[in-house]
Amino acid sequence: MADTDQILAKLPLDALHRNLGARMVAFAGYAMPIQFEGIIAEHLWTRDNAGLFDVSHMGQILLPLEQDVLLETLVCGDIRDLTPGVLRYSLLLGIDGGVLDDLMITRREDGLYLVVNGAVKAQDMAVMRGAGLTLDYRDDLALLALQGPKAVTVLERFVPGVSALRFMRSAGFDWAGTPLWISRSGYTGEDGFEISVPAAMAEVLAKLLLAETEVKPIGLGARDSLRLEAGLPLYGHDLDPATTPIEADLAFAISKRRKLEGGFPGAARIMSQLLEGAPRKRVGLMVEGKMPAREGASVWAGDVNVGALTSGGFSPSLNAPIAMAYVAAAHAGDGTALEIEVRGKRIAARIVPMPFKQKNYVREGAAA
Repeated sequence: MADTDQILAKLPLDALHRNLGARMVAFAGYAMPIQFEGIIAEHLWTRDNAGLFDVSHMGQILLPLEQDVLLETLVCGDIRDLTPGVLRYSLLLGIDGGVLDDLMITRREDGLYLVVNGAVKAQDMAVMRGAGLTLDYRDDLALLALQGPKAVTVLERFVPGVSALRFMRSAGFDWAGTPLWISRSGYTGEDGFEISVPAAMAEVLAKLLLAETEVKPIGLGARDSLRLEAGLPLYGHDLDPATTPIEADLAFAISKRRKLEGGFPGAARIMSQLLEGAPRKRVGLMVEGKMPAREGASVWAGDVNVGALTSGGFSPSLNAPIAMAYVAAAHAGDGTALEIEVRGKRIAARIVPMPFKQKNYVREGAAA
């Protein structure tokens, strides 16, 4: 790692991660912590308590509010009618309907706030600028995620009123004179928050949160196992430009008005698949035994290769290996028995509904 540090960008919390004993790896062009105490321990801590993740590699972008209709020419969500403070999960699409990125879009008073994946943020911005969008790339901001059932209790101590937010809702808050933009969201399947904070204040906030007994630092390794249990796709693995939203089982991201009106890239192909079915589908697999099956492993129905894994690993919560795969539609039904080829051997697996573990979001209407 030391040999590559000089060519990797550093997160605002780089020094803090190293002081906390993080094992650092290259990810999305940054030096990032993959683990502190250990992936399984960090995973289980987040499920039961509160974990602090540094996701500052993600791209935070502001667009002028009046460019909502123009943005709709690139994504399949309803941005024009987006209510202020509501997050919308959407997909940036290529000309043939393939997924270029998945992203979050929020309407704020100061513009449309986008959070895009770190590994492709440069490409995303090139596509947006090419379509005539005016971008304000906020590289002066850090992004922290506080996730887990005790996250709300901890954050409320320092940011009073944040507990009133519900899942996929966001608002601006003042923290000791520092402006924060906080959303009740995340990518772990647990309740929690994503906190946009000026980079210059990120370490102060992180240390404050980590001083609480309920909070520990969590690395990329546990973030990956948590999102896999939650059945959430990871761009560059479960999503890519060769995959449509329908194949990815993300039809919910296509807003009702957009299904009727179209006007997004690849609309004809996507709507045809929505009505007639896609040739393959992203599915969840429970894998027999204890050996994890990894990305790239082939999936078989008898002597027929019907797909390949895009994510796989051991589930600490279920104490069993799990995986995601793209499988030919004829073999993609829940309960279908298949085999995965791992190290030259076939391992039995069965398609199951996702998420693998129930999500614990606090939605509208839930008691405060």
